[in-house]
Amino acid sequence: MIEIVSAKVERWKVDGAFIISRGAKTDVDVVVCEVTDGTHIGRGEGTPIYYEGETAELCADAILMRGKQRRKITREDLLDSMMEGAARNALDCALWDLEAKQAGKPVWQLAGLPQPQPLGTAFTISLADPAKMEADAREAAKTYKLLKCKLTGEGDRERVAAVRKGAPGARLIVDANESWDELDIEAEAHALAAFGVELIEQPVSAGEEDLLLGLNSPIPFCADESCHTHEDLDRLEGYQAVNIKLDKAGGLTEAMLLAEKARMRGLDIMVGCMLGTSLGIAPAFLLGQKAKWVDLDGALLLAKDRKGGLKQASGLLQPGSLWGEGA
Repeated sequence: MIEIVSAKVERWKVDGAFIISRGAKTDVDVVVCEVTDGTHIGRGEGTPIYYEGETAELCADAILMRGKQRRKITREDLLDSMMEGAARNALDCALWDLEAKQAGKPVWQLAGLPQPQPLGTAFTISLADPAKMEADAREAAKTYKLLKCKLTGEGDRERVAAVRKGAPGARLIVDANESWDELDIEAEAHALAAFGVELIEQPVSAGEEDLLLGLNSPIPFCADESCHTHEDLDRLEGYQAVNIKLDKAGGLTEAMLLAEKARMRGLDIMVGCMLGTSLGIAPAFLLGQKAKWVDLDGALLLAKDRKGGLKQASGLLQPGSLWGEGA
């Protein structure tokens, strides 16, 4: 019988500040869940989806409440008994970790995923004035080959031009964070194409997907806030890719299902993350092995990470040892 041992809130400092169109973060709260079968303990971490009203405290309460219910705690049942989000993600990943220890096999084998290899990850250039973003891009490009530029709907072309100037040889993707509703989206896309941008993430607000229909964009659009689970796929006709985050999907189990169904529709896959430690990034690292774009710098943006976390070397994220190893 599997039981929930604990659900605790932890606060981790960001290295400097993480700034997007919705505001700045200098620290991040995560929820850490532990489950047991009486012999082994599995752990999982989730970062609340703040724009959906989640907090780490609410997520911890939801996990503990699930433990009080008179039903078995299985990954399959979580899909029916809990909403998607960080609470379900932490619990789902804790169950995967527990199953790996029970079987003595790593999660990637149990899940039928490729054996993890080092991955090139995007590194985020936080929102700032163009001069600051240029300087940040120049420094980041010394290590990372793919940069992700945060935008805000005002002065975006100048910001992207500055990032390109700072990192002329880097691959570049941009994240509008729902800020282009009132813009000429097609014109913006054509302008950014001149700087070699290869992907535009979430240009419009969730629920406004129709604004993308019929556009002639030289750059594919990637759904982030518009796509949490596989049930969202039906309304993404204007998108060509989806950004899968385990906190949005509510765990690795749903994230794998979302990836499978998205590919069946011809959509490209990006695997992303919220700010968080390597305990939360490690499950997404497995899913990222088959993704076209990988944006898993959430732990790299912290002032420090957990012991045994995923390290980066020459811009490549290396497999870690603190989750899902089966030992």
